[in-house]
Amino acid sequence: MSQKVTRRQFLNYSLMGVGSFMAAGMILPMGRMALDPLFQDEAAGSMITTSVTIDEITEEPMQVDFTFEQEDAWYTSEVTDFAWVYKDGDNIIAFSPICKHLGCTVTWAADDNNPDRFFCPCHNGLYEKNGENVPGTPPTGPLDQFEVGESDGFLTIGQVFPNELV
Repeated sequence: MSQKVTRRQFLNYSLMGVGSFMAAGMILPMGRMALDPLFQDEAAGSMITTSVTIDEITEEPMQVDFTFEQEDAWYTSEVTDFAWVYKDGDNIIAFSPICKHLGCTVTWAADDNNPDRFFCPCHNGLYEKNGENVPGTPPTGPLDQFEVGESDGFLTIGQVFPNELV
């Protein structure tokens, strides 16, 4: 009771098999690329240890530099950034130096007319010490904050999040 395979059936099976392998060869890499972020190590919660000790931080905002590795596709580079850090009672506050108006870098007490405010030189934007934008100046929102912590007495900087002080 053996059934013979006709030439037409053999060609049909062969073409279906080859077509299936070709489709799998195209679909599997796309699926891998779509699912790859799920299998990557989560770096979003990592904290970067700075060279500044907690004891060095005062009530006057100071620039604290930190370095981290940034991966863009297949290229990894070392990026240096900074935050404006100060103590408010027992709390440590860290602000992003990026202005909400045009993305320029803000500085502390750089404007002689406003010595106790953050100043953006691009369009004379002003922020209060708590990061709140001063009404009547160009910034459209408050400065973002950095997550902060402590590791062996040193300040650690984490992810940026919207300002919670204003």
